[in-house]
Amino acid sequence: MQDTFTAFVGQRRLASGPIADVALAVKRADAWAGSPIVIFNDLTGRAVDFDLRGDDQEVLARLAAIAPAQSDGGIELPSAPRGRGRPKLGVVAREVTLLPRHWEWLNAQPGGASVALRKLVDEARRASGDRDRERQARDAAYHFMSAMAGNLAHFEEASRALFAGDRRRFATEIADWPADIRDHVLKLASSDRA
Repeated sequence: MQDTFTAFVGQRRLASGPIADVALAVKRADAWAGSPIVIFNDLTGRAVDFDLRGDDQEVLARLAAIAPAQSDGGIELPSAPRGRGRPKLGVVAREVTLLPRHWEWLNAQPGGASVALRKLVDEARRASGDRDRERQARDAAYHFMSAMAGNLAHFEEASRALFAGDRRRFATEIADWPADIRDHVLKLASSDRA
């Protein structure tokens, strides 16, 4: 899934999309905005800061150092140094601390410890995928709400409804919020967003 970002000028949405598009839109709008511009990562709901100094190419070059590659954003990451494992497949060596009985069981599995661990992780991800997506969506919505709607009417009630999973009450509590903020909170809170 590609990370998307959304920028707000006060309570109005300025831009939404891949990092490069949003950063350049903010750079162009900064001079006339009149209010502070805040950029949010839609995956986490947290505010992010980008260095927008210089021309467009300089901005994009700096973003490439901190952002994942965006297929339609024109950003490519420099190649990382190669290490152990199978880097072309994205395999990364890291340390895992287990008890001796765990290592014995893992080493007895077909393919060894690494294959067994990958299978266990994939199985757990499949089993808890919906719960993980719901939790991630709820957390993103809450982080965004805290930053943009913390002083708005019914914030506490909306937060309780969000964490209780009561979508109807949540929508009712935020119904009178500024449209762009309300719509973005609802988008972030949806666990089936792409």
